[in-house]
Amino acid sequence: HVQLVESGGGSALAGGSVRLSCAASGYTFNTYSWFRQAPGQGREGVAAIDTGDGSTYYLNSVEGRFTISHDNAKNTLYLQMNSLKPEDTAIYYCAAVKAQLGLEILNPGIYNYWGQGTQVTVS
Repeated sequence: HVQLVESGGGSALAGGSVRLSCAASGYTFNTYSWFRQAPGQGREGVAAIDTGDGSTYYLNSVEGRFTISHDNAKNTLYLQMNSLKPEDTAIYYCAAVKAQLGLEILNPGIYNYWGQGTQVTVS
């Protein structure tokens, strides 16, 4: 039974930091990503990691501020978010897919395993 369980959300002041975690169980995937959804908006890809070759991908607006990583031993995905802005406020979801992806790596429609989401609020 595959499960993705996020933790670490909460409130932060602008300029602050939050670290999200996503514990995966039941399968070790090749590709993991973080998505977010703000009220009234669609779900957008924030960051992705290909654990096969270690490559990472970021939404332009978070590059240089967010860092995605994966601990293979713990099968846990992380998102370190620094220099937070109010526009980063959203529900953040981790997602996983077995395949190695190309340019579509931040496309939410490709992913078939999702966590329950965790709220991040920046004021």
